[in-house]
Amino acid sequence: MTATGPTSTAPDVVDVVALGESMVTFLPSLPGRLADVPSFDRAIGGAESNVACVLAAAGHTARWISRVGADGFGDHLVEAIGAYGVDVSAVRRDPDRPTGVYFRTAGDRATDAHEVAYYRAGSAASAMSVRTMDLDAIRSGRVLHLSGITPALSADCLDLMRELTARHPGRPLVSFDVNHRPGLWRGDTDGARVLLDLARGADLVFVGEDEAWGLGGPEAVRAALPEPELLVVKQGASGATAFHGPEVVSVPALTVDVVAAVGAGDAFAAGFLSATLRDLPVRERLRHGHLMAAAALTVPGDLAAPPARGHADRLAALDDDAWGTLRLGPGWTQADARAEEEVRTP
Repeated sequence: MTATGPTSTAPDVVDVVALGESMVTFLPSLPGRLADVPSFDRAIGGAESNVACVLAAAGHTARWISRVGADGFGDHLVEAIGAYGVDVSAVRRDPDRPTGVYFRTAGDRATDAHEVAYYRAGSAASAMSVRTMDLDAIRSGRVLHLSGITPALSADCLDLMRELTARHPGRPLVSFDVNHRPGLWRGDTDGARVLLDLARGADLVFVGEDEAWGLGGPEAVRAALPEPELLVVKQGASGATAFHGPEVVSVPALTVDVVAAVGAGDAFAAGFLSATLRDLPVRERLRHGHLMAAAALTVPGDLAAPPARGHADRLAALDDDAWGTLRLGPGWTQADARAEEEVRTP
């Protein structure tokens, strides 16, 4: 499976288009409950834009498409994401709806102490629809990357996602990260069932074992989701398993000195997509996913500088024993960059 799609050499054809909501994120200046934190630092957050930023930093052409408010927070998102080298020219500004924001505590998202307060109801991105978005621009990449967050935002967003995951001749390779967030699904809607149906229309699906519809193990997930040509089941600290036709490949996760357990899932998807764009074997795609995830885990925020491509390729090519003993800690990607520079500079 390789990244196919538009073959035109027109400037508007990019490697990856990522569609989805991004929000301004407020990170606490100190640990503790949101009620007790005295001040916050501003950042950006959004699963799809995270993937676009990492891919652009890794040397690919990436376009982020969304809607943001005609407000200062919208300005900040467009400028900050564009600063990573992502094309933001197709982002629409909405004069009637605000840019979404959210606040979170400093703790690990996996613990009960972690708090998140979203202010995204009625946001500009929730107005994304088949009518308000440029479908030609959305389909202008070799890969179209989507996530299960978007269909939870509104009925119009769900209709848009159904259109984009419908199987049409000539469409780009559709990548779908299930990203099941139960708290986003309201009312009587069965979010898990909606996401399963959308995943069936994708070519490449990423799903965490812990969010995979209560199924037991990667093989059970594949049995329930046979349609995608390539299915990647993420198994946390155990690693990841990919199903590509009859091929089944498992790669253990790396040993990482974790600074903050945020952003790893988006980084993994970016690493896997980067290797897919380069038509690398499935085992190397999984390893590049793990390496990008390790970059994210060893910095405080969601986004990290990726390892230099040459160094990442050498690590991905290690034998199984060497891969199993590899340990990465804070600063390892910067060390890569310095080493690469020393090689290029006699």
